Amino acid sequence: MIEYIRGEIVSLSPAQMIMDCNGIGYELNISVTTYSAFNGQREGKIFVYEIIREDAHVLYGFASREERELFLLLTSVSGVGPNTARMILSSLPPSELVHAISSGDDVSLTRIKGIGSKTAQRIVVDLRNKVKPVEGMNSTKQIAGVRSEMAEGAVSALVMLGFQKAASQKAVDAILKNSPSLRVEQVIKDALKML
Repeated sequence: MIEYIRGEIVSLSPAQMIMDCNGIGYELNISVTTYSAFNGQREGKIFVYEIIREDAHVLYGFASREERELFLLLTSVSGVGPNTARMILSSLPPSELVHAISSGDDVSLTRIKGIGSKTAQRIVVDLRNKVKPVEGMNSTKQIAGVRSEMAEGAVSALVMLGFQKAASQKAVDAILKNSPSLRVEQVIKDALKML
């Protein structure tokens, strides 16, 4: 099992990171929260969870142990797979997610694409007594980018999360038309609510 990888960040998008560690390039699936933490950095240390299937070895990367722990808790809920857990972590910052679960706010969870009321209620019931607020979970580094790069990155992230490119482009364009100064992370979160 891989605990973490420390190395050079070769490529970074809101949904994926490629990290070079001693000449080996690791492709990691990440959340928008993790993207925010690493955006603008050339090197870093990322915590890893590895899923081994018959047809693939998939790595998920997290900016903190706490975010990885939330991911593992989410995937322990029946009906919540790794990509759904990543979508949840991309839609709500870890601190807001912990607050929503611990306070029984399943309505906030139903606003996330692909999360119905039954799944949201199951997440709250199963995890309510397992989550606890962690200091520093909401302190992520956020840097605004150039608008065209931001739009391209947001659309790319949405496509990697499984949405159609045309629908993603339309949602991102609509958001940036109304609020051109938003950060890419917020654009993606708002687009997830629209799609």
